[in-house]
Amino acid sequence: MKILIIGAAGMLGRKLVQSLIFKGKMNGQPIEALILADIFEPERPDFAGAVETIAADLSLAGIAERLIESRPDLICHLAAVVSGEAEADFEKGYSVNLDGTRALFEAIRLAGQKKPYCPKVVFTSSIVVFGEPLPDIIGDSHCLTPLTSYGTQKAIGELLLADYSRRGFLDGIGIRLPTISIRPGKPNKAASGFFSSILREPLIGQEAVLPVSETVRHWFASPRAAVRFIVHAAELDTQRLGSRRSITMPGLAATVGDQIEALRRVAGDAAAKLIRHEPNKAIADIIAGWPRSFDANRAKELGFIAETSFDEIIRVHIEDELESTLPVHEQA
Repeated sequence: MKILIIGAAGMLGRKLVQSLIFKGKMNGQPIEALILADIFEPERPDFAGAVETIAADLSLAGIAERLIESRPDLICHLAAVVSGEAEADFEKGYSVNLDGTRALFEAIRLAGQKKPYCPKVVFTSSIVVFGEPLPDIIGDSHCLTPLTSYGTQKAIGELLLADYSRRGFLDGIGIRLPTISIRPGKPNKAASGFFSSILREPLIGQEAVLPVSETVRHWFASPRAAVRFIVHAAELDTQRLGSRRSITMPGLAATVGDQIEALRRVAGDAAAKLIRHEPNKAIADIIAGWPRSFDANRAKELGFIAETSFDEIIRVHIEDELESTLPVHEQA
């Protein structure tokens, strides 16, 4: 099997690559080749099979055709301009998140006109395709009503994925990811970045800024769960999806206050005291239009699994990113 990962240099992309290498097979087929693409050339992993790393901007003419010219069996499309940046730079957001996605789907369609070709495509969408009216718990039949440019771009991508799948050009599945926390590394330009930083920084003894109220409630999953979602989607029989090709992933509904209390339980009062409140209206306004909780029954029935507590999410971060270097204590 040949796998193309677009967005392979990002946090989820890197973790997905390592997960696939460890797994070794997809749907019982050996993984023989990896094509790793991103705006910056991804690092070459330690992999016994063929590896190609490509620095490429999917939104530029001819790039999508270049990426699929070897006809990969599975394409994981993770690349995106994130929420805060897409809101701040309207043209860039639409160029990458919409035009780049459409270019990929079109390249696949046109390749299939020359010689039969219908790859599996996993498209990472987002829960911000939902906006007002927002019930406390959003069901699987709730309509898409995005209130940000990023959410709108992802919603359009979902519609394109469904239509190209319906026409038999590709075999697509869209997974609406919760906000990923705790994201390792440096903060990105996502409006949701503070959901990770208020835990990540205090865990290593650094101060973090909280720009919203502790009562803000949101939907979360760990990076480990997100990678698991992508792999499961890649192996899922899409006949089970019917015409609804995009699914809201399971997650954990929690307030910022819940996050802080979990941090206190896992790492103590000293860590929690490193969070400094500094209101930011621009961020608060964006977050106010985002969903708070889902039932995600459809995804659960299809075998997708997420964490059930923020204590667990914090421990996943410690295990995956901090290893045994951090002194963590239990409190009764």
